[in-house]
Amino acid sequence: MPIPEDVTGEEIDKDVRQELQSLPKGLAEDVAKNLVMVARLIDEDPEGAYGYSKVALRLASRVAAVREAAGFAAYANQKYSEALAEFRAARRMTGNVDLWPVMADCERGLGRPEKAMEMAGAPEVQKLDKAGQVEMRLVAAGARRDMGQLDAAIVTLQSPELASNSVQPWTARLRYAYADVLLAAGREDEAREWFAKAVESDKDGTTDASDRLAEMDGVEFVDVLADESETDGERDSESDIAPASAEDDSEKSEKDDSEEDEGSGLER
Repeated sequence: MPIPEDVTGEEIDKDVRQELQSLPKGLAEDVAKNLVMVARLIDEDPEGAYGYSKVALRLASRVAAVREAAGFAAYANQKYSEALAEFRAARRMTGNVDLWPVMADCERGLGRPEKAMEMAGAPEVQKLDKAGQVEMRLVAAGARRDMGQLDAAIVTLQSPELASNSVQPWTARLRYAYADVLLAAGREDEAREWFAKAVESDKDGTTDASDRLAEMDGVEFVDVLADESETDGERDSESDIAPASAEDDSEKSEKDDSEEDEGSGLER
């Protein structure tokens, strides 16, 4: 797959670059460039990211960072079985537990919420950092919802991190998930309150909390540009019709003059 000229491979994280040092220099550069493309495209073009991850995987399948990137690319394309296999391979190589929450979410994607819940109670969770533990809580709540246990999902999300006024990278998503499950449980007033709190903490627009809040308030957004385009179209249509009408009037006038001339000749 083509690599843009502005991609050098130096953009990757220093830890990943260190992993790639086990490869020959030219090969390491090629793998690095493909990993950069995976990171660059994974949000906007998941299929493209998946393609680059397969190239990197073909070049260096024994590098944990490559297996991890392939896992995330597959996950972004909802290829959960493939993603889980790659995450497991990466974990075997490193012994790291950081991928535990996303592995559990793959189990959810495969229709096995019970397995996700089992992983949520495993000793590995205690080894996660704060962000990882919050992510695991979100996955566990999602698994509860999958099983129709809305009240249990609500309780799962009730935590010191949710109650804290401190805004962390996970705050918006945690508040959003809590609002969403409250709404599913029919607790609309509470849901509205938490969607509003999610909006307050979502500075980067990682959720659609503002849209959900507006929807609950009955606010409808009007596409001004579309309306202007339609108006311009109507004006163009009217302008197309006007000359035709003027031409018809001119032809009618000439015809009337001709008939008058013919009438005059007969009289003479």
